[in-house]
Amino acid sequence: MITFTFDIQRMKDKVVVITGGSSGIGKALAERFGEAGSKILITGRNKQGLDVTVDELRKRNIVIHGFQGDVSIEQDNKSMAEEAVRLFGTIDILINNAGISMRALFSEVDIEVVKKVMDINFYGALYATKYCLPEIAKNQGSIVGISSIAGFLGLPGRTGYSSSKFALNGFLAVMRTELLNTGVHVLTACPGFTASNIRKHALTKDGHEQGESPRAEEKMMSAEECACHIYKAVVKRKRTLVLTDQGKLAVWLNKWWPSMAERLVYYLMAKEKNAPMK
Repeated sequence: MITFTFDIQRMKDKVVVITGGSSGIGKALAERFGEAGSKILITGRNKQGLDVTVDELRKRNIVIHGFQGDVSIEQDNKSMAEEAVRLFGTIDILINNAGISMRALFSEVDIEVVKKVMDINFYGALYATKYCLPEIAKNQGSIVGISSIAGFLGLPGRTGYSSSKFALNGFLAVMRTELLNTGVHVLTACPGFTASNIRKHALTKDGHEQGESPRAEEKMMSAEECACHIYKAVVKRKRTLVLTDQGKLAVWLNKWWPSMAERLVYYLMAKEKNAPMK
């Protein structure tokens, strides 16, 4: 159980939109912001999963609604923003959390798999930000992107995932600069390896879900702990958040000793069960 005591009044009555909010980090973020008194709209493609999460969090007296939609579809994002305004009157915070991974060598992967990952992880964030930004700008609110260490250095066997996170980091950097004098806060959050379903649902070279995680999920940071760190970073209006000692070391090494970082990340990923690297 994560103890949650950090300045909960700062987020009271804020309207928070979280894409991909029915499980994992997204669900944990909905719980954390909801406990602080925020009003929550979560999105997801699976209505049953959305309904289960909404029912669970409402039983904890969290004000929350679900919106069924696909972040990779521009119109769904426009409708999502309109629904948030209809329900709550405005939008203060957007958390671009929806994401998907993949696992295959570039020489073997179907390019459509890479396109699908980019559509969700990168274009989904662009679309959501585009349609939520007018309300966020009015309120001098926050845009949050749930990125990854994979957005700082290329992970072998994760062509689409790393590419999408590099693109997301670049987009957030542009937003931070363009909105410099508007009072809008932009956070790039990089959780590192966090226990979630993303590896179970990661796409193989031909687009099928791999079905099981190749890593020891029980040894990773929990989604709940990750959400607490991200919540605090939003309250403090930080620009970048890199989590886990492993993640911080990877980013530091990549900056100062990139050739060593490449070797280490290759051998680390090669130790995974059924790793695509020979």
